[in-house]
Amino acid sequence: GDFPGVARSDYQRVWNSISPSPAGLLGLEDIEVSCATRKDIKTISYRRDHLGKNLSISYDKPLTIVRGVAQYLYSDTGQAYLDCVNNVAHVGHCHPHVVAAGQKQMGVLNTNTRYLHDHITNYAKRLLAKFPEPLSVCYFVCTGSEANELALRMARAYTKARDIIILDGAYHGNTQGLIDISPYKHDGPGGSGAPSWTHKVMMPCGYRGPYKGKDPQIGKRYAEEVGKVVDHIKGQGKRPAVFICESMLGCGGQVILPENYLTTAFDRVRAAGGVCIIDEVQVGFGRAGSHFWAFETQDAIPDIVTLGKPMGNGHPIAAVVTTPEIAAAFNNGMEYFNTFGGNPVSCAIGMAVLDVIEKENLQENAHVIGKYLIEKLRPLKETFPLVGDVRGLGLYAGVELVVDRHTLEPAPDHASYIINRMRDHGILLSTDGPLHNVIKFKPPMVFSRENVDRVVKVLEKILQEDCLQP
Repeated sequence: GDFPGVARSDYQRVWNSISPSPAGLLGLEDIEVSCATRKDIKTISYRRDHLGKNLSISYDKPLTIVRGVAQYLYSDTGQAYLDCVNNVAHVGHCHPHVVAAGQKQMGVLNTNTRYLHDHITNYAKRLLAKFPEPLSVCYFVCTGSEANELALRMARAYTKARDIIILDGAYHGNTQGLIDISPYKHDGPGGSGAPSWTHKVMMPCGYRGPYKGKDPQIGKRYAEEVGKVVDHIKGQGKRPAVFICESMLGCGGQVILPENYLTTAFDRVRAAGGVCIIDEVQVGFGRAGSHFWAFETQDAIPDIVTLGKPMGNGHPIAAVVTTPEIAAAFNNGMEYFNTFGGNPVSCAIGMAVLDVIEKENLQENAHVIGKYLIEKLRPLKETFPLVGDVRGLGLYAGVELVVDRHTLEPAPDHASYIINRMRDHGILLSTDGPLHNVIKFKPPMVFSRENVDRVVKVLEKILQEDCLQP
């Protein structure tokens, strides 16, 4: 028959099972020959010794990625991987229009905002046009962490208060100030808990929380937990400075906020003199499908919005958008300056990302393909007891795995096994949630119906494997 004589190193394990080494038969030393494997081991060893041992690497068999195009990543051996989890490459890896905009401006000028330049004002106009009133002032920074840090400074300058209300399971960034308001980190390994001025409320999850289902009153009941914390702070003779919340919960486990949650929570916080911050760092720029910003799905308008990851399609640009009143309070005599925030190259790239979203109708694609993804994933609940819940909005979805549907005992080992097996099939996924048992989907916005069909077909196949059966 047609038996291949050459195969990529990705297939080494299968190849060896069919055609083992003849070294033993010939009386030779049986050595493993794999340049790619040896190179990877050397790279991993250097990373662990010189880049910090707590810098994580994805998958049991790490990948060396050398190229990205649209919704695909390519390894050093030429293997294509369908990227289902990269919400940074928002309009697709290495989109030519975005790349060209950055290259063109980089060859002309890149400097700070103390000089006048049209790119920052033009980009600000286009960005602010996407927001409802009174959100009409923006500050440019480089990362989502910087954006959230700045938002906290602005809110405290406006309220003259310090206490912050946060959600359990939240993650807002990697600075010390943000670790303090990120239970996903400070309540986990290596964390030291929350400081006294941070107040945690339960996650508004209709699957795992105490109030279950999708009834409109569920959101109000969860929001009253925020109200209880507001009352507690007032009882201490203080007032809340900030309530901060992601508009769709990422590290919380791809949780979609229940109806009426934000409007009710905002009312309670504002009545006590606090400011409401919405973190759109992961989910902004049309990913929700039905709306450009995920907070709009709640019919709520925050006082401050933070933006990040998708804003530059991989280029480090982020922003804080707020009201004129809060911006005026922040203008308290201390200069605000960010060396790289709002530079001409970043703004050119930011405008190019907006171009692509609009010209390629990517928000509509997120709406249509996102609905299709959920429709294809939901039947898995009927077939596989391991699948406890399927939830999502637009191109942002989660499949929560449980060992027992009655006790909701999480299945983190099963989730880890599945994403590693999906990787074997050329599909990149990841896990999230405080219990590490949620398989998350947040692909580039160019994801297609054919991509969904492939992912669900392979996932269904893996869920049938013997080791995943009850």
